[in-house]
Amino acid sequence: MTLLKLFFEFCRVGLFAVGGGLATIPFLTDLGERTGWFTSGQLADMIAISESTPGPMGVNMATYVGFTTAGVPGGAAATLGLIFPSVVIILVIAGFLEKFRRSKAVEGVFYGLRAASVALISAALLQVAKIALFRPAQAGESAFLLYPNVTAILLAAVIFALAKFTPLKKLHPVCFIGLAALAGIVFQM
Repeated sequence: MTLLKLFFEFCRVGLFAVGGGLATIPFLTDLGERTGWFTSGQLADMIAISESTPGPMGVNMATYVGFTTAGVPGGAAATLGLIFPSVVIILVIAGFLEKFRRSKAVEGVFYGLRAASVALISAALLQVAKIALFRPAQAGESAFLLYPNVTAILLAAVIFALAKFTPLKKLHPVCFIGLAALAGIVFQM
């Protein structure tokens, strides 16, 4: 039963997350809240790890959630659920695309999907920023207030400045991923 639930939940994520891995984040946030399979902190960790490991971000996160929920079969079920809608849609579209290639309606749909992708990625950016730059309310505090994580904000500003305005900007992105991981380890202690 858990395997079917993993498949169908990630199938829903894959069906509506147009725009790639970052577009899955709002859906994954909702999924974590509804199912309890992972917390927002674990989601932030999944995003960081998925961004720094090879492979599509959404697939990496689906595999991780499925694996932690139901082992290897769960990882396979969640991953297959995530990619299933895309495969079916691509097969259907490929059959009709040649026939409707010059259609104004098809062009309009693809134009609209670009806007939807931007909106989903923007929502993901805001959710990641909320998780990374603000700390959750503690017991007795208002749950509606966000309290800035000063260390995280300063660290983000320093990394941005180093990446944008110094000779370090010529370094390979893997160097920045390694430095960010090291900073995370140091500031987490």
